[in-house]
Amino acid sequence: MLVTFLGFTSFCLTLAALPSWAVRGGVSPGVAGSVTTVMLLSTVGTQLLLPRALRRWGTARVLAAGLLTLGAPAPLLALSHDLALLLPVSAVRGTGFAVLTVVGSLLTTVVAPEDRHGEAVGLYGLAIAVPNLLGVPVGVALTQGGSFWAVGVLGAAPVLGVPAALTLGRGHRSVPAPSAPPAPAPAAGGRRTVLRAMWAPTAVLGAATLAAGGLVTFLPILLSSGSSTAVVALLLFGLTSAVSRWRVGALVDRFGLSLLLPGSVVASVVGTAAVAAGLHTGSHGLVLAGSCLFGAGYGAVLNATLVVAFSRAGTAGATTASSLWNAAFDSGTAVGALLLGALVTAGLAAPAAFLVTAGLMLATLLVVPRR
Repeated sequence: MLVTFLGFTSFCLTLAALPSWAVRGGVSPGVAGSVTTVMLLSTVGTQLLLPRALRRWGTARVLAAGLLTLGAPAPLLALSHDLALLLPVSAVRGTGFAVLTVVGSLLTTVVAPEDRHGEAVGLYGLAIAVPNLLGVPVGVALTQGGSFWAVGVLGAAPVLGVPAALTLGRGHRSVPAPSAPPAPAPAAGGRRTVLRAMWAPTAVLGAATLAAGGLVTFLPILLSSGSSTAVVALLLFGLTSAVSRWRVGALVDRFGLSLLLPGSVVASVVGTAAVAAGLHTGSHGLVLAGSCLFGAGYGAVLNATLVVAFSRAGTAGATTASSLWNAAFDSGTAVGALLLGALVTAGLAAPAAFLVTAGLMLATLLVVPRR
């Protein structure tokens, strides 16, 4: 939880602040989301290579290197608004973020008994959600207040977690890898079977993170004219998603997914639609209410899909499942930042662009896992 907290503090501080920083330097809003997209595309590419890296170099070395790569370059972001600096630094940080996400979720399954995976994933989600709750709005507030340099300095926080990462890695050398002897599990047929088992939960996750990526990237840009609404909305989004992601885990263990996951998707859709309506009518109250509801549904989707992923993959497929789940999470966030920018640049109004993401989430009800 400590390592995860420090790593996600760095990520969340810059997630919404960096596009705003680029816009303040003269970059067009439609292009500003590219800093998020580049970082997360680098993340996804690295995540797909991590199973091999973990087998070769071990958990401790890979995790420590990932924290250094994520945190050490962060202060460089404050040196310039120019995309010529922001894009390559973001790409380098993306490789470190990939390590943090895959190894963090993987170790969660190693340290917890199988019948309490939902609860363990909830605690892991809490370590992620608290930085999201505080880091995203604080990063935006510092940037809007002319103190982006503080975002860069605080973004180096993962470096402080390197000693803990080395200790944690030595304590858990037996992280399951795809080459491990298969245990009785739904995915015992190998990597291809894991891929077939994972497509439905990753589709649901990808659509939800796409909407969230658009929200955290463009809400500060769309509501930046002297209003605190964007900061408050992101704070409420982070708060409700944190509580939901933490507490839903125990509910998953106890009651299953038959109603919980579809209900979470519906809540996310309605919340996103409310944000779109608020932007269209100029109602800040609707934007705030929609952010709350979307956060509650989004946090539940994150927890439930991760539990489904590890349950379907089994012990032998745990590393592959972690890589695929995190790749879906980060690619969805990246595409969300890029898609909304492209739609707005093409002439579509921002509220309509948000409704497009709500429609994509609604479509995943056709494939949402119920067991």
